Amino acid sequence: MVRAWVAGVAVLAGLAVPITLATPAAAQTRTVVYVANSGSNDVSVIDTATNTVTATVPVGTGPDGVAVTPDGSRVYVTNTGADSVSVIDTATNTVTATVTVGPVPRGVAVSPDGSLVYVTIGGANSVSVIDTATNTVIGDPIPVGAGPDGVAVSPDGSRVYVANLGADSVSVIDTATNTVIANVIVGLVPRALAVSPDGSLVYVTIGGANSVSVIDTATNTVIGDPIPVGPVPRGVAVSPDGSRVYVTNSGANSVSVIDTATNTVTATVTVGTGPLGVAVSPDGSRVYVASTATEDVSVIDTATNTVIGDPIPVGDRPDGVAIGTITTERTPTKLTLKAEKKKGKDTRGNDGLTLKAKLTAEGQPLEGKTIDFTTNSTSLCTDTTDSRGKATCKVPGKQDKETCYTATFSGDDTNEPSTATVCKKGDNGKPDPGSGLLDQSSVRDQVQAAMASAGLQG
Repeated sequence: MVRAWVAGVAVLAGLAVPITLATPAAAQTRTVVYVANSGSNDVSVIDTATNTVTATVPVGTGPDGVAVTPDGSRVYVTNTGADSVSVIDTATNTVTATVTVGPVPRGVAVSPDGSLVYVTIGGANSVSVIDTATNTVIGDPIPVGAGPDGVAVSPDGSRVYVANLGADSVSVIDTATNTVIANVIVGLVPRALAVSPDGSLVYVTIGGANSVSVIDTATNTVIGDPIPVGPVPRGVAVSPDGSRVYVTNSGANSVSVIDTATNTVTATVTVGTGPLGVAVSPDGSRVYVASTATEDVSVIDTATNTVIGDPIPVGDRPDGVAIGTITTERTPTKLTLKAEKKKGKDTRGNDGLTLKAKLTAEGQPLEGKTIDFTTNSTSLCTDTTDSRGKATCKVPGKQDKETCYTATFSGDDTNEPSTATVCKKGDNGKPDPGSGLLDQSSVRDQVQAAMASAGLQG
């Protein structure tokens, strides 16, 4: 109510009123890809909006598996050469904890509620369980088959599935008791596995038979015939709607696309050399594939099953890939706007105006940001802020007697949007003496004086 009253006072006074609206901090979500680079001992962070690496995070020796918590706040990375798991804070892209888990950790998966992390321990034929609240291993290691590698958790969190490449089997763990309740023979050298969104099926890459086996989770048995794919299949991922399965063929530099309705390959997409890890974006529109020999990530458009854009360079020998939706707080910004009359007339004999905007965040100027200048929703011009956070717009031609001008910053990944408006209203349709336009401090003083005389407090 006070704001409305102040605006009314300003217009009645015939002033040009700079109105600056403060925008509170708000959550910003973005989709991020994390790639474990086993040769350079780090993790590449890819922003899917631009498909560029925005950060590189050092971790332990020989990173292999990578998983993102459901809330997107943390990333867990297995370090095969350090017998540990690195915990990355996604807000700062720094390692905040290192958890010792056992010899040669490989696969990693997070429970749906984000409370537990399951890690396959290749050197001890077991699975370690990490409590994410304390980042410590809890309970005894869970014995599984020989050479455990890939691991996945069911959507309801009740089961954990482990591919045992040395036992040609998949171990099924009951998470309520942390005991193996079934061992399913799936084929020669199972490497990776993925659970369907409804939890009814598990897809397992069979490296020794160039195929994919499908497990019915209700009976813990393999159903149907193995699905032929390319040579030496490694990674596997299921689309969010469960209609497609994507398999990396490391021996053929390709990805097989399986239609789950028919369990047949409907497309084969050529990617980089030696593809390993694979992940599907949350909206199902893109597939990200890490190729270890060419040290890059290919992006597949799922609508056309073609690679789009150039491969994204990452670290040495990329392996595991995971995608998460990250929520970050953007910094509030402040935009101020002044309008100044040009001295003299323009070439057409009209008075002109120059709009001057300034953009700051936490009191500091923001450089290189786009400011749009408009009047009555009509675009006037666009300018980029300089090192002082300033942008200008020269308004050509004759202006209406009653006009409002607006400067807008649309915001970006780290900064909130903001707007500022200045309105001009002259007495009897004539401009006020001087410029007829006051800066913000002058308006503030007059408004506060008016409020005080009316018995209002700011």
